[in-house]
Amino acid sequence: MMREQTVFGPIFSRRLGSSLGINLLPTEGKLCNFDCIYCECGWNRDGRGDTHLPDAAEVRKALEEKLLECRDAGTTIDSITFSGDGEPTLNPDFPQIIRDTIALRNRYYQGAVVSVLSNATRAGVPGVFEALRLVDNPILKLDAPTTELAARINRPAPGYDVEAVVKSLERFEGNFVLQTMFLRSKDFDSASPEVLLPWMDIVRRLRPREIMVYTLDRPAPQEGLQKYSAEQMRTLVLPLIEEGFKIQIKG
Repeated sequence: MMREQTVFGPIFSRRLGSSLGINLLPTEGKLCNFDCIYCECGWNRDGRGDTHLPDAAEVRKALEEKLLECRDAGTTIDSITFSGDGEPTLNPDFPQIIRDTIALRNRYYQGAVVSVLSNATRAGVPGVFEALRLVDNPILKLDAPTTELAARINRPAPGYDVEAVVKSLERFEGNFVLQTMFLRSKDFDSASPEVLLPWMDIVRRLRPREIMVYTLDRPAPQEGLQKYSAEQMRTLVLPLIEEGFKIQIKG
């Protein structure tokens, strides 16, 4: 289970290169409106010992100190990445923190991109939507084409609806990165036609500028999950590749 400080790394990310992480959530706990069966941070119930959320001033101070340290050491930063132990957009200061981060990036690391890894549940919330539109890489998750399957994979808070999320993603007009986990268990299979084909239809509807297809990389809290190889996933998404979609595949 990960327990990250407010600003951490840089670490190597298989998707983003040298990534300086920002955790807007409790440093000794977890806060998320998903409870994904594959989450490397573990179950939500195991991360309730800390409820402190850093405010915009705390994040700005920690980030500036870290950027100065990295600059003086000659450390490469490819991406300043909002991830951490849960869903970053749950922090009430998220919009201001994004504005501050872009300003600091422009001052100290102009070559770095700003990325946000989000489950997209709050992508339609005013303030959050505008902030996500400001970042270079809004990386927004959609693991399942139906609400019923999302309930099994992501175990979301009550009220989650795939169609509502898709409608909020349409507002990005394709200027976002869609992220989807491919895996299988005794209950479902991301590669089965009843899952894969409607997911592809959603991709065609949203037309994201890039798609990140990935699979299990670290131990998951639920037992019995199986990963896919990069070659298998490429075969599965080949129709979309042939249609011209840019797809990054990480096994």
